[in-house]
Amino acid sequence: MSLLVVGLSHRTAPVGVLERAALTGEVPTRLLHDAAASATVAEAALVNTCNRIELYADVDKFHAGVAELSLLLAHHSGVDLEELTSHLYVHYEDRAVHHLFSVACGLDSMVVGEGQILGQLRDALAKAQEEHTAARGLNELFQQALRVGKRAHSETGIDKAGQSLVTFGLEQVAAGAGAIAGKRALVVGAGSMSSLAAATLVRSGVTDLLIANRTPERAERLAEILGGDVARTLDLAKVPEALADVDLVISCTGAAGTVIGADDVAAAVAARAAATPLAFLDLAMPRDVDHAVHELPGALLVDLESLSHAHAATPGAGDVDAVTGIVAEEVTAFGAAQRAARIAPTVVALRAMASGVVATELARLDSRLPGLDERSRAEIGQTVRRVVDKLLHAPTVRVKQLAAEPGGASYAEALRELFDLDPAAVHAVSGTPIGTQQPAGGGAG
Repeated sequence: MSLLVVGLSHRTAPVGVLERAALTGEVPTRLLHDAAASATVAEAALVNTCNRIELYADVDKFHAGVAELSLLLAHHSGVDLEELTSHLYVHYEDRAVHHLFSVACGLDSMVVGEGQILGQLRDALAKAQEEHTAARGLNELFQQALRVGKRAHSETGIDKAGQSLVTFGLEQVAAGAGAIAGKRALVVGAGSMSSLAAATLVRSGVTDLLIANRTPERAERLAEILGGDVARTLDLAKVPEALADVDLVISCTGAAGTVIGADDVAAAVAARAAATPLAFLDLAMPRDVDHAVHELPGALLVDLESLSHAHAATPGAGDVDAVTGIVAEEVTAFGAAQRAARIAPTVVALRAMASGVVATELARLDSRLPGLDERSRAEIGQTVRRVVDKLLHAPTVRVKQLAAEPGGASYAEALRELFDLDPAAVHAVSGTPIGTQQPAGGGAG
């Protein structure tokens, strides 16, 4: 597998660009299918979060792959290619694996060490499997990334300091509008991020929680899970008039436009008697709350743009260093395993050829010595096979070791050339017909 990553994130693009590039509705699915259908791509997966859009692909050509994936990102995001290119990053092969493992460990997150990214990577893999755009290569890669992320959190203290975006956002809200405990809150949306926000609010001690969602049934399920004594639902159309009766609003929907307008917020602020600001935590991309709310007296807006400028409580340098070391170790091991796996079909084909030669020569011996007794025939056959096995043992073991090193693919090529192996036989062992790409689809490998 030749892994290529093309993407943009909060580290390379301002929030305004991320907002315009946000993929919503059916757009991520269309992008995934278009990427997988590209002539240069064998497999594809999409990581699409509020502050990250990344295409992972198994490509046969680096430059053509970069050009095609960049063009697809521009087309589906609606951001001009020339503008988008200045914010894109590209990683290839081992560097691409290193990037994904770092993402899985939370090293590349807005809040370093947060664990929510593991669920998002799991969702990305599940989506690629569901749409049949990921086959064995990306399945193995993402499964290993999830294992690396879990290892980082279990072996270091990075998860103790790593916070979810919700927790970090609520800390910023509390800094400007007072403690969360005792507040009346409204959550707009009932997806994974909104559900996490609602659960966090209940744990933080809100006294009254309203949940509004485009699909009322989802809001009702969430309220039931959280407990009817604190949580209850609200019709989405009534959100503007409910603003005056709450202290905090968290919004994270998949809407393409603004959900809460500045005029509605201004009216709510004017109707409130509370001394503390009416606080908003907008975790949506594109934004749910009108950016103009930042300028309204009596209102506090914390959104992804302000979170990106805030300084999260970062984990100790020792934990970051430890996780960085784990990533480096796992990248090396993964690369070695992948390179070793590439030579396995060649080794199997070589042994199959040797077995064929032995069988042919023993058959010839039978025709020349028809009177040979069974015991002698069996002893001769066993001796010949032992000789062949011993002759092949050292070179095949050594070539597997050498193949695990960078550039090891050349040893497989040398083995095929020296023993004049039929390329079709090698591809037949690997399960991939010669001249074709690996089929997209299948479960986790």
